[in-house]
Amino acid sequence: MYRQNRVKKSLRFSFLEGVFSSGMVGFTSDYITPYALALKATPPQIGFLTAIPFLASSLGQLKSADITERLRSRKKVINIFIFLHTLMLLPIMFIPYWFKAHPVTCLIIFMTLFTGFNTLTGPVYAALLSEYVPFKMRGRYFGWRGRMMSLITICCSLVAGFILQHFKGNVLKGFFILFSIAFILRLVSWHFLTLIYEPHYIIKKESVFSFLDFIKNIRRSNFVKFVLFVSGMQFCVNVASPFFSVFMIRDLKFNYVTYTILVTAVTAVQILTIKRWGLWGDRAGNVKILRFTSLVIASLPLWWLISQNPVYLFFTQLLSGFAWAGFNLAAGNFIYDAVTPSKRIRCIGYFNVFVGLAVFLGGIIGGYLAQVLPKIFGYQILTLFLISSILRFIMATLLSRRIKEVRSTEKIKTKDLVCGVLGIKPITYSIR
Repeated sequence: MYRQNRVKKSLRFSFLEGVFSSGMVGFTSDYITPYALALKATPPQIGFLTAIPFLASSLGQLKSADITERLRSRKKVINIFIFLHTLMLLPIMFIPYWFKAHPVTCLIIFMTLFTGFNTLTGPVYAALLSEYVPFKMRGRYFGWRGRMMSLITICCSLVAGFILQHFKGNVLKGFFILFSIAFILRLVSWHFLTLIYEPHYIIKKESVFSFLDFIKNIRRSNFVKFVLFVSGMQFCVNVASPFFSVFMIRDLKFNYVTYTILVTAVTAVQILTIKRWGLWGDRAGNVKILRFTSLVIASLPLWWLISQNPVYLFFTQLLSGFAWAGFNLAAGNFIYDAVTPSKRIRCIGYFNVFVGLAVFLGGIIGGYLAQVLPKIFGYQILTLFLISSILRFIMATLLSRRIKEVRSTEKIKTKDLVCGVLGIKPITYSIR
């Protein structure tokens, strides 16, 4: 009973931590690329800004489990590195004033540390949080939690966009205000992390395996095949992903309010659909959702070739939010289902290593191609979007079929799954 009460309190503290950290994300995540553009970044530098932090953080996660085992406490790892992560916001906000000679290079360095400290705790925090939630409730709980966090993120992101628009005459001052607010929010979220309860942490020798051992299981392990699929998708996505913001702000000349509405539309749809994705994921299984949403994600860049009208792009972003909500939730829940608690930190860490390497390669290649590709419909970046879409379809078609569901599920048609998530009844036809 005492342990149950501590777990309930920890879930409450974890929720409050998520509220404030999601607020921090709203003031930073979608505005790092615009910040770099305000600092006069080039397309290759935008690629590096995405690629290098992910590479460094993914390689750092190779040691995530080792650090946890050495400290013999997941809570200590989380508290130490999240605090360092929070401190990195200070030099980021002062870049235009302290590092005038090479501002973009400094932004890449500090973003690498900012991202690295945060993602190093990812596997540890995910493993700890999964112990608070019973197996059968994970899809429902994490769907609800994700929806609440997304709501906070979208509200803060909208506020951030209006702040930047208000300071459009001195946009660097606007960014300074954004990152100052983000620093305060992250500091509060860190405080709640210090209050959570850590169940007794047991290190099992059979749960210790090297990264090389993990790679050797490519042919046999269903989980490793899942890792390769998600990593492959992330590579294809990140050939183009860093440059949607560049396209909107630099090429299409959208103001910050229009830009904010478009990027937050994705999160808005996630709020509306993620709970249903969780409920239907518990029934249909995570693999079915991954297969369907990966095909939708593959089509997304193609919609940008048809029209660049903001109203049209708004509906394209709604489709994006619908697909990514399902994909991300299913991928996270698949890890919890496929990996035992004792192996979870290492497996999540190795998973993030593969994803980080994929994001790095995609960003570097995309940054190079963005300068040398021929134009279609007047823009080089649209050619990049086309290439990314083709690669996504290849990856979604070839690798998703190799993954097997790890728990019993209901046989549900894709049509019924989609209608269920959207909350509508499927149309049936009868021949008389």
